[in-house]
Amino acid sequence: MADDGHAPADGPTDAALAGCGRRVFEIEAQALAAVSERLDGDFSAACRLMLGARGRVVCTGMGKSGHVARKIAATLASTGTPSFYVHPGEAGHGDLGMITDADVVIALSYSGESDEVLMLLPVLKRQGNKLITMTGRPTSTLAHAADVHLDVSVPAEACPIDLAPTSSTTASLAMGDALAVALMEARGFTADDFARSHPAGALGRRLLLHIADIMHGGDDVPRVGPAATVSEALVEMSRKRLGMTAIVEPDGKLLGLYTDGDLRRSLDDRNVDLRTTRIDAVMTRSPKTIDSEALAVEAAQLMEAHKIGGLLVVDREQRVVGALNIHDLLRARVV
Repeated sequence: MADDGHAPADGPTDAALAGCGRRVFEIEAQALAAVSERLDGDFSAACRLMLGARGRVVCTGMGKSGHVARKIAATLASTGTPSFYVHPGEAGHGDLGMITDADVVIALSYSGESDEVLMLLPVLKRQGNKLITMTGRPTSTLAHAADVHLDVSVPAEACPIDLAPTSSTTASLAMGDALAVALMEARGFTADDFARSHPAGALGRRLLLHIADIMHGGDDVPRVGPAATVSEALVEMSRKRLGMTAIVEPDGKLLGLYTDGDLRRSLDDRNVDLRTTRIDAVMTRSPKTIDSEALAVEAAQLMEAHKIGGLLVVDREQRVVGALNIHDLLRARVV
């Protein structure tokens, strides 16, 4: 190897390696275009079979087709179509019991002649399962056995020796995505629906987490009465460590807000004596607030829009029930 970590002088150049990579993209793009042009009534029929299924969609395939089938099942399941993957080899040793007569089966085999997949056909047919197949050979055994066949044949594999599944697996993946998206639109699947199946993901946190889940409540909410001095309000702010305090009436109704920013302005005002000035003389009246039932992401948007670092949470009667700041949103990974 050369000292700079590149290939030996007689090895491929960087330009040659990049050129090879670009050719793969070009070949696979051509393959996708070819498959896209063949989307017709068979594609629609496959969608209708899955939309009408009383059970789930079961995906199966062997080898690289199996990896693609597993991904298709995962995409369907996360976008509103209950689905799972069954390994065809394991299916022949008991896992066929996972497939009920109410399920629709999607079987993948580019050759259409995978022994492990073909072995399942008699049982599936006897059980009455509707069968959707994806192959690269419309005349294959698997294609002929299908209720609906999806042709994913490609002009060429990107592999230079035309052996490793490349363009063909990309085409099958894209076909699976096309089915999933078509079903999403047909079902009216929304971002809220997606979040419910992804509660641990960033979108789930953004769409499912409410203010009440992350706010400080009860005695942790900084609050003082309108007659408190600025220095007393500062003590409350220091104790509660939220960089602000609410000013409330005896029944908890919000009168105003005093923040670290207000303190800096007070220190610049010669007419303000921290020990004697009442907090209601320097507080911010009608501050920005949020409802506890609002989504946490709404708080983030409100803070960003108004360039503020905290919010008070109020109920319908404008009583203060909580407080939160940007650090609470960061800890909840909402921002």
